[in-house]
Amino acid sequence: MDSRTTSKHTDDGGLNRIHIGNEITLASEHLHEPVSKYVRTRFTRVYVDCTVERALSLLRTQLISDRIAYVYVTDHEDVLKGVLPLRQLIGSDPSVPVASIMITDLATVSIDSDVRAACEVFLDTRLLALPVVDESGRIAGVVDISLFADEAAELQTERELENVFQLIGVHLALGKKQSPLVAFRDRFPWLLFNVGSGIVCALIAARNELLIAEITILALFLTVVLALAESVSMQSMTLTLQALANQPFSWRLVGVTLGKELPSACMLGVGGGAVVGLVALAWRGEGEAALVIGLSILLSMITACLLGVGIPSVIRALRANPRVASGPIVLAITDIGTLVFYFSLAATVLAAR
Repeated sequence: MDSRTTSKHTDDGGLNRIHIGNEITLASEHLHEPVSKYVRTRFTRVYVDCTVERALSLLRTQLISDRIAYVYVTDHEDVLKGVLPLRQLIGSDPSVPVASIMITDLATVSIDSDVRAACEVFLDTRLLALPVVDESGRIAGVVDISLFADEAAELQTERELENVFQLIGVHLALGKKQSPLVAFRDRFPWLLFNVGSGIVCALIAARNELLIAEITILALFLTVVLALAESVSMQSMTLTLQALANQPFSWRLVGVTLGKELPSACMLGVGGGAVVGLVALAWRGEGEAALVIGLSILLSMITACLLGVGIPSVIRALRANPRVASGPIVLAITDIGTLVFYFSLAATVLAAR
């Protein structure tokens, strides 16, 4: 922290902030404080049994914050039932029930959690505000992104918003003081997926030693086939994580992401399989082996795409962090699937001779 960094108490709910240059940010040492300290109890709420017309009428009677981002839907016992972007509420048919248009796949923060937990949910969901609920699901208030930058309420462009989310990530990194032992404990279990997949791949290759001995070119191109499949799986996974981070999770979003990725993977598979297959054919003149290599690349790339989209989506649906677990799992299953395709096709071709 440089000499320009100074401490300052603000009158916004007692928030203790640190000024870095002209930017106002939450200090990293506050990550372990209870999130309840920063909850804003003034938020916009309508009842689940309202129509849109009635909800808008209720909003007119409320003191609406100038930082409003979402309208929270509760029952009459304050139990959170859903959330509505204000634009969606205003643009809906007045006679429609609020319950039919609200989002029920909710991202929330527990009143008993700390600021770090809220930061992680902000990064996962990219929402501008999060409801804070107690153990019974009753809404206690809202924590919004102005916790990290007062200017956040005025941000208009995606680039400016991304800067704020990067700022949250910096705070998490600065506040995370891990010992080497803790880092080992966090990472090693996922590394075991790669160890396990490597052993399984070795066993698959061992079961096909005679096949490799008879068609030696299969061994020469094995690393190429694996590398191409792994590349596609990582690309698809990265794009899926980005899509899941920018919007609340839904299977419709997963379907849209898969619809974009699968055609690309098919074209990459056809292109990559054709190029590598032709190289194999020109090098050794073995047409059947070249066909096996080309088809294996096509099938493995399609499978890699499905895994790259599907595995992070399932992990996110289970409300776990897909960034930590997805990579090792996707790579492990991609490698095993690629070898199964490779040797199964080779055995089929050899049997047909």
